[in-house]
Amino acid sequence: MGDRHPNDPRPPQPLTRHFQHITQQARALDRHHPLLWDLLVTGFFVTAALIDYTSGGWKNVTENPTLPGRLILTLSLGLSVPLLWRRTHPFAVVLTMVPSAFVNAWTGALLQAALIMLVALFNVALRTHLRTLLWSYALAVAPFVVVAFRYPAEQGPDQSVAPPAMSLAFSAVIGIAVRTRQEYLASLVERARQLEVERDQQLQLAAAAERARIAREMHDIIGHNLSVITGLADGGRYAATKNPDRATQALDAIATTSRQALAELRRLLDVLREEPEPTAELAPQPSLTDIDHLIAGVRAAGLPVHTTILGNGPLPPGRQLTVYRIIQEALTNTLKHGGPGATAEVVMSYEASGAVTVTVTDTGRGTPAPVNGGRGLPGMRERTALYGGTLEAGPLPHPHQGWRVHLHLPEEIPQ
Repeated sequence: MGDRHPNDPRPPQPLTRHFQHITQQARALDRHHPLLWDLLVTGFFVTAALIDYTSGGWKNVTENPTLPGRLILTLSLGLSVPLLWRRTHPFAVVLTMVPSAFVNAWTGALLQAALIMLVALFNVALRTHLRTLLWSYALAVAPFVVVAFRYPAEQGPDQSVAPPAMSLAFSAVIGIAVRTRQEYLASLVERARQLEVERDQQLQLAAAAERARIAREMHDIIGHNLSVITGLADGGRYAATKNPDRATQALDAIATTSRQALAELRRLLDVLREEPEPTAELAPQPSLTDIDHLIAGVRAAGLPVHTTILGNGPLPPGRQLTVYRIIQEALTNTLKHGGPGATAEVVMSYEASGAVTVTVTDTGRGTPAPVNGGRGLPGMRERTALYGGTLEAGPLPHPHQGWRVHLHLPEEIPQ
């Protein structure tokens, strides 16, 4: 007792658990066997009405005990059997019961089965519109008004009409309350379903974005290094017959580049694992400090590259990666498509505002692959768009020959 927090929910009492169990069983029966449930409910009220008829209990409250038994039996069934259709046609059930209720009132039989109208009115409130409910309520009260004036009690007609009218109104209010709760729960279920759909959509978008990022990284890593290896292999093949030492250097460079590419690919795959190994070495992404190493590898592959850096300024790691990858992709395209004798020039300038501009031009004779045919140019545009920059890529104007890639990243605006 002393360890329980005052806000902790208390377990349900045995009586409450028993009632909840019975309620759940009744709802399960109604949900899986609705016709059987309707027969059980209707059978209960029909049985109660017939017991009142066969036992003669109705004679204790009737105003005319000499009424024929066939009339009492007909009225008992007319006030109870229509309940079988109370859920599918609630207003029709009320219309069917009203004639028996009027005969019951006019003849003075005053059968207790007339109270079954409470159940019918409850179902009207639960399943139909307000106007239908008002009409049903008026029809249900009318027989009691007939009784009040045809067989006035000692307390007067007003006092004899008020109790049944209030009971019928209370039944209608309960039906409205249950309906409101059902609609509220249905709205909660629908809202939960919509949230699940939105969550799944967000997960799909996140997965698609992650797949695009991974494809872009793998393209940059593998595409560049394979292009360098291809250039080194071609140069080594030509040098093998004339200068074996140069061929050996090319093979060494190929081995080094291959190991670097394999190491970067392994690091990327380690990141993709759901449970990365504790000993996995996750190297940082390349930055502008690695530009010299990148260009040295391209030169070793046989592409002369001239670099010019104007100004100096710190860039966030994300922007450095973008600049690095775009220079890497531009030089890779020159290696693959520039043809023999091509040269490249990289000009990078820092502006006082914090913006950076990079221009990569080459003198190649080839043409880069179509934009829709790979991930090179689309990947560069995606990286540029992340930082609100602009990227221009295309052939140099006539009469010049070659290709130009121009990147501009504007000043970073603090959030």
